[in-house]
Amino acid sequence: MSFDLLKTPITYLKGVGPKRAELLQKELGVFYFGQLLEHYPFRYIDRSQVHRISHITSDQAYVQIMGTIRSAETVGSRQNQRFSAILADDSGTIELLWFKGVSHAKERITPGQKYLVLGKPNFFKGAYSIAHPELELVQSPEQIARRKGFQPIYSSTEKLKKFGLHTRGLEKILRNLLKTTENTIPENFPSRLIQNYKLMGREEAFRQIHFPQSPEALEKARRRLKFEELFFIQLRILRVKQKKARLKGHIFNDVGTLLNRFYREKIPFELTAAQKRVIREIRKDTADGYQMNRLLQGDVGSGKTMVALMCMLIALDNNTQTSLMAPTEILAAQHYTNISQMLQGLDIQVELLTGSTKQSQRKTILNDLARGTIRILIGTHALIEEAVQFNNLGFVVIDEQHRFGVAQRARLWKKNTIPPHVLVMTATPIPRTLAMTVYGDLDCSVIDELPPGRKPVKTVHFTDAQRLKVFGFMKKEIAKNRQVYVVYPLIHESQKMDLKDLMDGYESIVRAFPLPHYAISIVHGKMKTRDKDYEMSRFIKGETQILVSTTVIEVGVDVPNASVMVIENAERFGLSQLHQLRGRVGRGADQSYCILMTKDKLTQDGRKRIGTMVHTQDGFVVAEEDMKLRGPGDLEGTKQSGILNLKISDIIRDEKILKAARDIAGKVLNDDPSLEKPENAPMRNYLMHIGESSAHWSRIS
Repeated sequence: MSFDLLKTPITYLKGVGPKRAELLQKELGVFYFGQLLEHYPFRYIDRSQVHRISHITSDQAYVQIMGTIRSAETVGSRQNQRFSAILADDSGTIELLWFKGVSHAKERITPGQKYLVLGKPNFFKGAYSIAHPELELVQSPEQIARRKGFQPIYSSTEKLKKFGLHTRGLEKILRNLLKTTENTIPENFPSRLIQNYKLMGREEAFRQIHFPQSPEALEKARRRLKFEELFFIQLRILRVKQKKARLKGHIFNDVGTLLNRFYREKIPFELTAAQKRVIREIRKDTADGYQMNRLLQGDVGSGKTMVALMCMLIALDNNTQTSLMAPTEILAAQHYTNISQMLQGLDIQVELLTGSTKQSQRKTILNDLARGTIRILIGTHALIEEAVQFNNLGFVVIDEQHRFGVAQRARLWKKNTIPPHVLVMTATPIPRTLAMTVYGDLDCSVIDELPPGRKPVKTVHFTDAQRLKVFGFMKKEIAKNRQVYVVYPLIHESQKMDLKDLMDGYESIVRAFPLPHYAISIVHGKMKTRDKDYEMSRFIKGETQILVSTTVIEVGVDVPNASVMVIENAERFGLSQLHQLRGRVGRGADQSYCILMTKDKLTQDGRKRIGTMVHTQDGFVVAEEDMKLRGPGDLEGTKQSGILNLKISDIIRDEKILKAARDIAGKVLNDDPSLEKPENAPMRNYLMHIGESSAHWSRIS
């Protein structure tokens, strides 16, 4: 048996053909037999159960009933016709309705006959009805007794439904597919692994997931297919990690003059235990002769930049250059200013290179960089341009890594013959299960404590009805010589979502905070970079007291004097984004506040999000809750990168399976790193079938 049959184009499946195949490709991304097998049902109906009409409830997604048609009639004008039939059993009656295919429904319905009916009950004006039900004429009691098992319900689209590929149509072609592939679906696990972990066989799992014979069989099929999906993700990630671990890297043996002087003379406070632990981890990585790829997580204000700078100084003490890449010019300029100030008097040339760097200055920087006189280069995407050549790049820091594409990061990584050590930093806390799945090839460090003396930001919730109270509080804070952010989700009004728009909000704030007593900046993504930077710099310098903005200020702006963050329509933001925005305040010694403004009525999810923000400051708690509410595919960076294109598993609900899959994948690779042993051939063949390219995102940190 080979995997070739599963790569057969679906055009050749009985019941599909060219037109339907084209639609399945466009609508569901299904091109081959194997992909259709993985279009799993999202729900099942137990067809062995027949309910009485009087027992129907609103919480039943689908219901199966049996009764006799008492009457049937066509209702309404010719343009707006519907067909109505009354079905009765010994407990009551229910109306069956057809708004489309009226003439076809009339042909199938005969008053006085008994029918088995399946459909979704709707409650309207005190009575239940079923629109467009499935019907089956009942001719004998044995016909009902023979009904066993579950009917699968598949997700479809309007375009597919027009061509008969509704849930019943998809069920039909999947039955054809399972007949076509009978006894030919190859196993991708060794038999000992299947036996040891009591897994259902692969072909049987596909059969039972689509057409389960019992709840127990369905559960076993789900467990097998979830384990398989997560196991091969972990196997690919760990193999990538294995390959990286064999890459030779710079050896930083010395902790020299620069780091020691900086530590003695330039740090006015004690490092936290977490910062010291992370520096030791990086120190160990950079001394073992292999190239480092490490992810550094830590909340806003936890001191990641200080850790990165001290590690950059270790690289400088070992005669290599370093670079720091940030996603925006403002953030890059901020890093440049802060690092230059901290390194004053240490005779280290630090330069800034961005898209705005003047040509004459750029030429000088490129020459000095190639000669090796520039020791630290800070910049944006400009760092990865072909013209930027280092003399000996040894250590790279990438800030807010989810803002950069894999290819962009790889180009920076290739700027040296010996690949530089890479430290990837993020202030977006990554839930443990997501980190294990997405960043499993990176070693992970976490700064999980804030520097001493840092006051937690007080988070409060106000509704639109309390706006004047909020304006009054803002005026009190500004009177203390402090500054305020006001953040909106959109630039222009959206009719659909009824959001307060930025321009309207800006005008109301200008009215409430008039010149000459107050000055206001405005920043949004549609502005030219030059204008945006000018407005932002006015706020940073303290020339304006209020910055009205969209989420462009989410990452990196450091204004210690800003003590209030007002977030409009806070219910429309994801939790991680709210946490990031909250991190823009609380940077100075003053007590800071985050005010979450929402409409008066909130959905259950909205209330949960706002409640989480009010009750916790812990970024990891926030991230876990965010993933529960939104799902991992919605979190920033994961959906567009295609990392978590999971077909059946859920990394929150299936955390135990994920951990087991990772442990077992690790044991397999420890025993047989190249999967060369004969018993591991099924796994090796399957990896070749799915293509290692599916792990392309892991090749570079």
